[in-house]
Amino acid sequence: MRTGEVMNLPLSLDDRAPILQGSIDLPDTVVAAAAGVAIRAATEAGRTIHAGLAGALTVRTKDASGDLVTDLDLRAEHIIVTHIRRAFPSHRILAEESGLLDSTDDAWCWVVDPLDGTNNIAIGLPVCTVGIALCHHGIPVLGVVHEPLADRTWSATRGGGAIGPAGPLSHPPRRGSQSAPTFAWVQGYPVTRGDPTARALRLALESGSRRLIQLWSPLLCWIMLSRGDIDGFVGYRAGLVDLPAGTLIAQESGIDITAFDGTPLAERLDPTGGELDFIAAAPDMLSELTLLVKSAAEVSVTGLPASR
Repeated sequence: MRTGEVMNLPLSLDDRAPILQGSIDLPDTVVAAAAGVAIRAATEAGRTIHAGLAGALTVRTKDASGDLVTDLDLRAEHIIVTHIRRAFPSHRILAEESGLLDSTDDAWCWVVDPLDGTNNIAIGLPVCTVGIALCHHGIPVLGVVHEPLADRTWSATRGGGAIGPAGPLSHPPRRGSQSAPTFAWVQGYPVTRGDPTARALRLALESGSRRLIQLWSPLLCWIMLSRGDIDGFVGYRAGLVDLPAGTLIAQESGIDITAFDGTPLAERLDPTGGELDFIAAAPDMLSELTLLVKSAAEVSVTGLPASR
């Protein structure tokens, strides 16, 4: 089933019941039903976030890294987990705020980022997304990203292509050579401001681009890359919870993703496994971006005060 057919799945959970009964262990059957569940869950969570941004937020720090959580993160996650549990009670769920919610079938694991961009909304910047992925034996087979304020959704199934509000999603050809590229950057929360590798990478990327953006919503960067709004995306010690949905949509739209040494990104991702370095771009930009990343090894940043 191609992703473009997902939008036509029935909206009622009751209507979907016959699909989920019987041979639901077949991957194609699960993914087809799961796509509808994920899109509905992300859309409902997005409506809750959109409405909640009009009022006061409860914000707290959740760990020593300084990462934040708001009441909207928790409410959105509850909505998504409820949808998934109702439709697939035997599946495992890895949720950003709740952690691993184990169950009887460890072949299937949902990965939920209920509000990617918490640090943005905490300072009044309305840039955020909702991300949901389904992995089969660690391999992402479904990815959904929803933008609450614009009420737009993008999705992909492995081998089935990617789709967005305007139809099939495909990274367009590179713009003319007279225009310097625009790149996005993300670093994991444990990375300190004084990290010499992060400083060198940012400097190298800025020197080779028209603009280097850091949105604090990596899922939105994956969508921008997939649409051709930006030319490349680099992650240093990036967290893995938002990777399955973002990378699948990007790959299905024609984006190549590698490690810093140029080896292709492994199909199997372990979102509980910590951090990942990556380079992502269309094939005609990947080698140029890889050279920029490798050039950071020759960069030495001096004269700046040490910072935590």
